[in-house]
Amino acid sequence: MSIHDLAGKPAPKSILVNVPELISAYFTLSPDCQEATERISFGTSGHRGSSLKRSFNQAHILAVTQAVCEYRQEAGIDGILFMGMDTHPLSWPAQLTALQVLAANKVQVRIAAGPGGEGLGYTPTPVISHAILTHNSKDNDKTCDGIVITPSHNPPEDGGFKYNPPHGGPADTDVTQVIEARANQILAENLAAVKTIPLQEALKTENVQLYDYITPYVNDLEQVIDMEAITRSNIRIGADAMGGAGMAYWQAIKERYGLNMEIFHDSLDSTFSFMHCDKDGKIRMDCSSPYAMAGLVAMKEDFDIAFGNDTDFDRHGIVTKSVGLLNPNHYLSVAISYLAQNRPQWRPDLAIGKTLVSSSIIDRAAAQLGREVIEVPVGFKWFVEGLRQGTLFFGGEESAGASFLRKDGTVWSTDKDGIILNLLAAEITAKTGRDPGEHYQDLTEQFGAPIYARIDAPASPEQKAVLKNLKPEDVPATSLAGEPITAVLTRAPGNNAPIGGLKIVAENGWCALRPSGTEDIYKIYAESFIDQAHLSRIQAEAQAMVTALL
Repeated sequence: MSIHDLAGKPAPKSILVNVPELISAYFTLSPDCQEATERISFGTSGHRGSSLKRSFNQAHILAVTQAVCEYRQEAGIDGILFMGMDTHPLSWPAQLTALQVLAANKVQVRIAAGPGGEGLGYTPTPVISHAILTHNSKDNDKTCDGIVITPSHNPPEDGGFKYNPPHGGPADTDVTQVIEARANQILAENLAAVKTIPLQEALKTENVQLYDYITPYVNDLEQVIDMEAITRSNIRIGADAMGGAGMAYWQAIKERYGLNMEIFHDSLDSTFSFMHCDKDGKIRMDCSSPYAMAGLVAMKEDFDIAFGNDTDFDRHGIVTKSVGLLNPNHYLSVAISYLAQNRPQWRPDLAIGKTLVSSSIIDRAAAQLGREVIEVPVGFKWFVEGLRQGTLFFGGEESAGASFLRKDGTVWSTDKDGIILNLLAAEITAKTGRDPGEHYQDLTEQFGAPIYARIDAPASPEQKAVLKNLKPEDVPATSLAGEPITAVLTRAPGNNAPIGGLKIVAENGWCALRPSGTEDIYKIYAESFIDQAHLSRIQAEAQAMVTALL
């Protein structure tokens, strides 16, 4: 995908989303169940779509919420449902729709209060996971779960709906397939099965109650991060809330721990007009993109460490004086190396979870630390049990999503938590006197300096299906960029699960091909431990493979 002329530049008014049109379409347009793109489809992070494309409308939320209610009943889940939403324009009406269904089904729902304790507020994805796990760890007679209304870092015109079962993390396919199938059946039957009550009645019922998510989460942070060390160091911190669901959280953290922190973009702007455009010229709240993060990167000299989050705060973006925006893969390796050596209460046999498209420098660093690496397909759901059971001390994705254990070795969250990954960068800087970018340079001196890149290209649903179902024998090549191929993988080494694509490995480089689970694109991931020319050759050969396959 070529770099757009607007990439890295402030978003012009001409591309801002028309919020009234978007919300009007949510209520007035109805999906055609015969069209695959207008049906409910759970990808790696729930159902996503846009009201303008008839893929995220009131009918979808009525159907999928009713399906969740029925799933809960069949699974015996009868405790509180913790509900959060982000600041995308479609999240507000979607939450209101869902509340009407949940209240009619007599589900006990907890939603965030707005500023001053009135109205509805916003709640990050990791906070919902933390709340579920905290309540389920107690001796409760009832089991809790959650819903988050978010399309993550997607453009402002998109909406999203995620379900988190009692384990607190993203629902696996054994759950989402049931919910998806039932929701589409409800859609096809013109919503006849949906139970609903008027909004004002729903908001007044005892089943729907306002809940303080901020205080317990913020107070608990000192159990997972050395907050005292950050406070004591008085390092200058820049926190970009990026207009997301955690807007109120950075201020609460600053006040609770007395941090020397400057906070940006912590008020609501559902057009996200303050953003810099991403590589394709669109507004995308992707805190791992150097183009989207150009504004904060320009201020890197003003802070000892700075960071941002995507809209639901499950991703992190680390900005350092030494290198600017730290590549997500680079930061994962730094975080893993630091945690393995600075959490003395953790057992030495705890493993590291990584997705198979994450950098191989993680494997090299882990080997030096004497830690096992569990390599899994893309999707944070694969780390849930390891984090919950305390057999993984860290689970991380190449797309800037990760979580890790509390200091005592127990679970913190089973969903990605961009807040603790950002605060870990502050801890590292405070305790070592060097930022994570400098620590990454140390790792490259030991293990080599990999060059990593991802290419996105358009793909139809039919083409995505081809790439998702590749087999090792579909690759006739015996070498990759001049090196013998050592492995062709369609299943992940760590758990033998299908990767929904294909990975080709050589001694000093690899590439992976896979379709996106949420957008009409395919992705080529590639890495070289030699040089840029070697990486370019790997990418060219991977693109030629895709061309031949499609």
